[in-house]
Amino acid sequence: MNNEQTSAITKSNFSSSSNLKKYGTLYALIAIVVLNCIITPNFMAINTFWNLSIQVLPTILTAIGMTFVISSGGIDISVGSVMAISAVMSGMVITEMIPALGTSVPMAVIFALFIAAVLGFLNGTIITVFKIQPIIVTLILYIAGRGIAQLMNNGGTIVFSNNAFTKIGLMRIGGAVPIQLIVIVVFVFATYYIFKNTKFGYYVQAIGENGEASRFSGINTTKVLICVYVISSVLAGLAGVFEASRASCADPNSIGAIAEMDAIAAVAVGGTSINGGKAMVIGTILGALIIQLITITVNMNNIPFAYSRIFKAVIIIVAVYAQREKRKS
Repeated sequence: MNNEQTSAITKSNFSSSSNLKKYGTLYALIAIVVLNCIITPNFMAINTFWNLSIQVLPTILTAIGMTFVISSGGIDISVGSVMAISAVMSGMVITEMIPALGTSVPMAVIFALFIAAVLGFLNGTIITVFKIQPIIVTLILYIAGRGIAQLMNNGGTIVFSNNAFTKIGLMRIGGAVPIQLIVIVVFVFATYYIFKNTKFGYYVQAIGENGEASRFSGINTTKVLICVYVISSVLAGLAGVFEASRASCADPNSIGAIAEMDAIAAVAVGGTSINGGKAMVIGTILGALIIQLITITVNMNNIPFAYSRIFKAVIIIVAVYAQREKRKS
């Protein structure tokens, strides 16, 4: 074999490797869809697509928030607990457990998101002002937040049905399209625009690349990072509200369980570096779809749910290894 042939093969292998790393998330999603078309009964039914959009909303919302956090060089493992607190809070308002706030749907949603924003503000402030590692700060809220959610109603589930609040999670546009799909589209486009066309999006990624350099260049890193954690918590709170509305109850024990793991997995699989830097918004959405499709595959084929966690772990390992290869090249 001559040098030209060797060079051509090397270039071909390099091109294939680069292509796989660049579009690996998309290829993985396509592979899972094809697999389901073969093994999962009724997978191609339109109702399966609608159900996917309904079930994936919490993962997409928390993953979008996690994209802001991770691209800034941080981590937020408290989003599941924030979901639970917001869900219970909205349930308490709707069922008049907080008489001063009334029972209106707007008040239930606004108050739940306000509490979520306060929790995010506390996370961001402690991280930036007291210089404590994000994983430690958010771990505190991860542990205490779930306990707070449980104590709010003595560990019981708040049940509500046949009211305007439950209609939010069950709403269908034109009698067919779930409202969750509209919410997904709006937030995906908004997030993509923020990262691609605003100073804030640029600042978040710059801080993730090099926090010290960003500070010396005049970026108010404290303000930006606090905003990042507020965004993460508010989106988690919105996910919790939607989950409570759809289920017609607020269960502090189950809402948001392992949500932080799915969100982190979606971001990692989507290609955003866990070390911070450039945000891969579309990759995050594809990653969230992969994570949810794994759950759907397991459920629709009567496979024990425990396997879904194993499959997700394998995907995360592959994604992190791919990122390692990118950094070495």
